[in-house]
Amino acid sequence: MKPLHKEILSLAVPSILANITVPLVGMADIAVAGHLGGGTGAAALIGGITIGTMLFDLLYWNFAFLRSGTGGLTAQAYGRLLAGTGGVDQVQGILLRALRIALISGVALIALQWVVLWLAFLLVDCTPQVRELASQYFKIRIWAAPATLSLFAFKGWFIGLQDTVRPMIADLLVNGLNILLSFGLGFGLCGLPAMGFAGVAAGTLIAQWCGFTYAAIAAWRKFPHKTPDQVGGDVIPGSDRESPSFFRMNRDLVLRSLGMIAVYIGFTVISARFGDTMLAVSSILMKLLLVFSYFTDGFAYAGEALTGKFIGAEDKQGVHAAVKGCFIWGWGLAGAFMLLYGLGGVPAFRLLTSDVTVVEAGREFIPWLLLMPLIGVPAFIWDGIFTGATATSAMRDSTLLCAVGFFAVWFGGYCLALALGQEAPGGPTAIHILMAAYFVHLAVRSVYLSVRWWRIKK
Repeated sequence: MKPLHKEILSLAVPSILANITVPLVGMADIAVAGHLGGGTGAAALIGGITIGTMLFDLLYWNFAFLRSGTGGLTAQAYGRLLAGTGGVDQVQGILLRALRIALISGVALIALQWVVLWLAFLLVDCTPQVRELASQYFKIRIWAAPATLSLFAFKGWFIGLQDTVRPMIADLLVNGLNILLSFGLGFGLCGLPAMGFAGVAAGTLIAQWCGFTYAAIAAWRKFPHKTPDQVGGDVIPGSDRESPSFFRMNRDLVLRSLGMIAVYIGFTVISARFGDTMLAVSSILMKLLLVFSYFTDGFAYAGEALTGKFIGAEDKQGVHAAVKGCFIWGWGLAGAFMLLYGLGGVPAFRLLTSDVTVVEAGREFIPWLLLMPLIGVPAFIWDGIFTGATATSAMRDSTLLCAVGFFAVWFGGYCLALALGQEAPGGPTAIHILMAAYFVHLAVRSVYLSVRWWRIKK
């Protein structure tokens, strides 16, 4: 087990270093918006960032298969390559197909941006000021769509090759530039133009294309270059030999993404109904919750890479050892984060906004942060394991079920609160019910995937 723990860490640590910059970007964006002022309230600016980011989540989560599908297939192809039953051409073919989908889809999103905005605001209920700010953010950042979707494919491909260093470099480059440019363009620092709120979106746009450039060069150098005709077109080795299998797997992952979208977008849309202050509070809570998920995802990625490799090499003992090792590290992280959330919740609110009203309103929700590590570990680690195994039907079913659980708890709890006369517009009761619904969705994922794996193992 000792050498495997070392291998898990070698895969997880670079991913963690990269992942922790992801919530930092969101926090930096909120911090810029929360301190801009200029006649617009901090709560409205934070709401504009939150809704604008949510619109991209709504779009990009539909393409999550470009990362997870590419990662699982590549890991298994790499395992066959090591076992002598596959070739380099098969590994390259997976990336080229994913990139074709990413680039075509990104261009289509740019072309349809006005339609996307119109449809989005049919669903999202927010104040006119927040809507105007979110639309401004969206119209700038959408021009990074081809780069962003391609980075999904590159990241999955590198992870499948047991290489988490190159994705780490790409993420650090993208997220580091994003933070620096958001502050620089937002406030006009270091000789950059002071673009205010628009500078946050412009910083993301520039950073994404810089990351795409790096990833493309790194992938080009990974193996001797071959043209698409030389890498076997749409044929994938092993259990996914035919294109229909590839698209069935991605269909499952798209449906899984819809379930995730329903939960996370639902969280933001519901919180937006209760005023700018409650939207700002729930947005900051979600950013803090996601800090833990990004740490844990490092071990989920390790599980994905190792599980796929061992399955490709037909090493069942290796698969079980990888699962056990990733969970050991995941539970260790859970204990550390419970302590961190308990001690640093309120200071984190103060760091992200200077609005005293938002900070004071957020105090009573800090206990919810302590539940995240306990309930989230199985959900996140299993995602990686099942991705590496390309067991996409189980991932699909777990996410659809958890979406049902989320909305059942929200609607049931809110209706009960109204019946008891405990809820008023803008009041905190609704946000407590919303947090409970979010944790039910995590619990459903954890329990369902645990049961499915136990059955697979038997």
